[in-house]
Amino acid sequence: MSSTVGQVIRCRAAVAWEAGKPLVMEEVEVAPPQANEVRVKILFTSLCHTDVYFWEAKGQNPLFPRIYGHEAGGIVESVGEGVTDLKPGDHVLPVFTGECKECAHCKSEESNMCDLLRINTDRGVMLNDGKSRFSINGKPIYHFVGTSTFSEYTVIHVGCLAKINPLAPLDKVCVLSCGISTGLGATLNVAKPTKGSTVAVFGLGAVGLAAAEGARIAGASRIIGVDLNSSRFEEAKKFGATEFVNPKDYNKPVQEVIAEMTNGGVDRSVECTGHIDAMISAFECVHDGWGVAVLVGVPHKDAVFKTHPMNLLNERTLKGTFFGNYKPRSDLPSVVEKYMSKELEVEKFITHTVPFSEINKAFEYMLRGEGLRCIIRMEE
Repeated sequence: MSSTVGQVIRCRAAVAWEAGKPLVMEEVEVAPPQANEVRVKILFTSLCHTDVYFWEAKGQNPLFPRIYGHEAGGIVESVGEGVTDLKPGDHVLPVFTGECKECAHCKSEESNMCDLLRINTDRGVMLNDGKSRFSINGKPIYHFVGTSTFSEYTVIHVGCLAKINPLAPLDKVCVLSCGISTGLGATLNVAKPTKGSTVAVFGLGAVGLAAAEGARIAGASRIIGVDLNSSRFEEAKKFGATEFVNPKDYNKPVQEVIAEMTNGGVDRSVECTGHIDAMISAFECVHDGWGVAVLVGVPHKDAVFKTHPMNLLNERTLKGTFFGNYKPRSDLPSVVEKYMSKELEVEKFITHTVPFSEINKAFEYMLRGEGLRCIIRMEE
């Protein structure tokens, strides 16, 4: 790759020109990395619901033309000035949030919400100079959450790249850079169920199934999956779910159903839908005295969480989490090692694979609710 260092690279990228329209394969120019930036050759990327949400322009401030994509694996092509942690050839996972290692959040053992690099869905440019590194015929193409992995090459802030074991297969571990780690960490790092405990998981999409997987790894004895779609339960069994509740099957609140099933409530619950009713149910279904509920799903901007204060006074705990409380650079390499040691199973999350030229198929699968993760192979 050394011949490209310091040069503009021309490569293929899937560009979103307007909201909700199929991505168009274009030749883009990718500028060299500036200070604290890294240019990465993407080998595998996958589609996450967040990409679709902003592509549909349901996000607050639509910004086009844009290169989406944030769940990926690649190899460092070149590094900008001041980058000492990474060198060309290193294997990396890009992450939509970052770790500058300098701010109060990064220095805190309790937080992963970096002041400098936490997710910003509105920004379409690099922090260093407020400009994009992508262009077509001199016209800038905007970045997405600092990663833009739907391009054969991309430029990313060094703080948003986790250096991982070069033996880890990038076509598998690329899914650990967003949704799977979010669900897994919500359970293992925040809910922290003990061996033999009971756990309820609300929402059995990829993130919820990763939360269930976390409960399985922790040794929970009962893992209750809650979803409005009963067809998801068979799949959920692969991730450790032992029972299933569809709220539509009952004429009383689902928290009451779960409390009856578990002699007063579950020990831990993890909410992965973002629907406010599910959030309230997830909190109210945990046992008094020791129950902990963890909110993962992102709610509607006008949503309000309402519960009686006695639910808290009776010693239930409500927690929130962002990216499973993992610090991207410090903690993601160890999540990859969980896969390498066969403690964490990643293959079962991957249900489809398409070549880069057929990236729009991945969007179709997700819009139809088919499968969990679709891997996009950059090399045809």
